[in-house]
Amino acid sequence: MQNILEKRIDEFQDRKIADRNMDNRITDIPGWGMDADPENDPTYPMKHSNGADHERLNYEKAPQQRQDMEILHSIERPGVTRVFGTSTPPAGLSGAIRRYAYKYSEATATHWMTLILADRIDVIQGKLDDLKHGIIPNPWIERGWRAEWKHNRLAFIGKAATTALIITAGIMLMSRKNRSKQLLGRW
Repeated sequence: MQNILEKRIDEFQDRKIADRNMDNRITDIPGWGMDADPENDPTYPMKHSNGADHERLNYEKAPQQRQDMEILHSIERPGVTRVFGTSTPPAGLSGAIRRYAYKYSEATATHWMTLILADRIDVIQGKLDDLKHGIIPNPWIERGWRAEWKHNRLAFIGKAATTALIITAGIMLMSRKNRSKQLLGRW
């Protein structure tokens, strides 16, 4: 596959690029290029033409962003996009889980579920990092409870009561199971 980064896309040039890349990828990935044909526009019945639709194909492409850190990208794509986020590179346990997730296709639950798990672990890593730097978490502010108390007090009270009820029920259920285990152990 030719990996050419064109500076400017002229009218219908994107069709040529898609055709050039599709020949190699169509055998690798089912469904590759199915949305590449501008004549096969899935928004057609809903779209209201403004008369300048042909101009959307003439645009300046962004220059390739310099890659100075690890960037995870889909196995369905040959390389990274021209621009990408760099605010949170993969790190620690959550980074290892993300690397594992990107070994799988985006069409699999394994990919998405491991990314969700990595997000949850990243939150815990962030809290531990805050504690390491002497920052004590303040859920009242971080979760927006102060604003909700000020602007939506009734809903906040309802959520707090529901949470307290669920926690109480869980504690009671666990203590009941422990009591029944103790009684069974005595027999």
